[in-house]
Amino acid sequence: MAVEDGSDCCFGRGNERFRFRVGAVIIENGCALFATNDVCCHYYSIGGGVRLGETSEAAVCREVREETGVNYGIERLVFVNENFFRPVSGCFKGVNCHEISFYYLMKPRGTCKVHSGSVCPDGREYVRWIPLDKLNEVKVLPDFLTSRLHDLPSSV
Repeated sequence: MAVEDGSDCCFGRGNERFRFRVGAVIIENGCALFATNDVCCHYYSIGGGVRLGETSEAAVCREVREETGVNYGIERLVFVNENFFRPVSGCFKGVNCHEISFYYLMKPRGTCKVHSGSVCPDGREYVRWIPLDKLNEVKVLPDFLTSRLHDLPSSV
C-alpha cells in the first residue's frame, strides 16, 4: 500500500473513510503472496489505492511493482469486495472504513523471487509467501481470501 498523497480515490468525513482499492492475487508454487507492516497483526493482499484518473488495472500493476519490485501481468479480475471495518491499530485506528476492492489474479512468473521494501502509512511493509494449505493458520484480511484462494472462481 503506497503512502497516500491525496491523489488516491479516497475521502473522509469526520470519523469515516471511503477508499477504492485494488488487490493482487499472486500465486506461485502453491503459495500466495501477502503483505503486512510494522503495526499490523494480520496479512493483506499486495495492493493499494487507485489514483484519480488511473484505471484499476494500471493501479494493481503499479502497486505490485512498488511492493515487490517485480512486474507482474494481469490474468483477470477475480473478486470484487465491499468491506466495512474499523482498524484496531495503525494510522486509521478507530476510524469507520468503507472500502471497495477489485482483486486481480496476476499471471504466474514461475518464481517466488521478489524485492520487497516498500513503506506504508504504518511504517515498513513486509511480504511473505504463505502456502495455500496453511492460510487457515494465519490471520488474513479480508477473511474471504483464506477460503477462496484454494478454488478460484472462473468468473467474478
